[in-house]
Amino acid sequence: MARGTGYASGMIRISTIFIAICMVLIAASLGLVAYATAGFNVAESAIIALTVLTFMILYNAVSMRLRDRTDVGSQITDLSRGTADLARQFAEFGRRLAAIEARTTELDGTSQERVQTALGEINELGALVKQLAVSIAAHDDVLNGRMQGAAAVPQRPAPRKDAAASTADLEWVDSPVRDDHAAAPQPDAAAPPARPSGAPLVAAVKGAIEANRIDIYLLALVTLPQRKVRFYEAMSRIRDSRDQLIGADDFIAAAEAAGLMPHIDRMVLLRCIQVLRRLMVRNKDVGVFCNVSATTLANAEIFAQCLDFLDANRVLAPSFILEFKQATLRQLTPLQSENLAALAQRGFRFSVDHVTDLRLEPRELADRGVRFVKVPAHLLLDQKQLSSADIHPADLSDLLGRFGIDLVAERIEGERAVVDLLDYDVRFGQGFLFAPPRPLRPEGATSTAGEASAPEGARPDATRGEAAADAGRVTGKAALARRIAGPN
Repeated sequence: MARGTGYASGMIRISTIFIAICMVLIAASLGLVAYATAGFNVAESAIIALTVLTFMILYNAVSMRLRDRTDVGSQITDLSRGTADLARQFAEFGRRLAAIEARTTELDGTSQERVQTALGEINELGALVKQLAVSIAAHDDVLNGRMQGAAAVPQRPAPRKDAAASTADLEWVDSPVRDDHAAAPQPDAAAPPARPSGAPLVAAVKGAIEANRIDIYLLALVTLPQRKVRFYEAMSRIRDSRDQLIGADDFIAAAEAAGLMPHIDRMVLLRCIQVLRRLMVRNKDVGVFCNVSATTLANAEIFAQCLDFLDANRVLAPSFILEFKQATLRQLTPLQSENLAALAQRGFRFSVDHVTDLRLEPRELADRGVRFVKVPAHLLLDQKQLSSADIHPADLSDLLGRFGIDLVAERIEGERAVVDLLDYDVRFGQGFLFAPPRPLRPEGATSTAGEASAPEGARPDATRGEAAADAGRVTGKAALARRIAGPN
């Protein structure tokens, strides 16, 4: 840098000296011309030469001064332009830095949320492993008793009043069409011929709530036309003091009138969440529908408890659908609307059932968080409804799909109805044609029955040896399971 500056200064000096020499030569030449041709004497010729030289010096000085001013102005302009470019680049750098900081903050929040979700799932898996360990240990005890010749089979413990504890001892029907559940009691067949009503029915409902005699039945919801189980709807039944079943259609009206329905919904909600957890161990794509009454939305105390429980299980929200009647959504009070919005803010989706007409507002339903609409098959296929409906049933599935809502045809009882519904582009179906409601059964019921039907003495010796070897392997696994489960 210094070498370049010195070289430039040297060049300026050389040019200045050259200009000065040129000016002297020009002035001397003019003096000689004046002396030789114009007849001036030596003194006059010298004066003329000095005058010319003076004028050239002044002209050179003025022109250099003007050139320097022009150069300074252009330099100032270039400096201003460079300063503006620098300020623009600095602003762009600041904007990019702010974007990077915002992105970093967003990634940090997302990572923390994922970590919390992962921790919650790990805790759930730990609880499921403990339940599995306890079950394996119980089966090991039964197997050891058989190997030692014990004839007695351990009896099932008495049911507990705690809904959370009793649900942990239940298992669900994994597929509604399995043959080993053919002997399961059906709600209609098990129900008594004479239904209680009035005060005896209210008393039976109160007794069922206090003694935890509320049973859960699962009704499959399948895809069409594949008929693959995609969801289960939880249906509640209560048992009176004589263990006779009372269906939901028989006790809901009395329970709502007596203010007992919110308590039933709270217990059913708790058990549905536990059933969903256990179902998702086998299949992550399964979901559960849980019915909620209008009185539960209006009960501030019970709803607050349900909301806290659902908030703690927000990770299950995509697979847990809360179901309301069409009349409930049409007659919401301000408090019920606020509670419904609180559920939607936590990511839970809704379903509409008990549809009595096809006058639906898809945009309004989607804004409320509704993702499923259940319409009875006979209502979709009834030609008499065309005159009163706002839309043809064949176009209903497409209309709802534009707003992210799936149409479910329920109460399907014949193959003919399935064929007709496929023409309407219905994706989901539900009804006794696919499977009747299946009750949750105590664990070990099937295995106990199988053991009783095959006594030890009826087996060949070779079979006994294989059974003893299997028992040894199971015993080792059970010991490991007990270690995982820890002390009870």
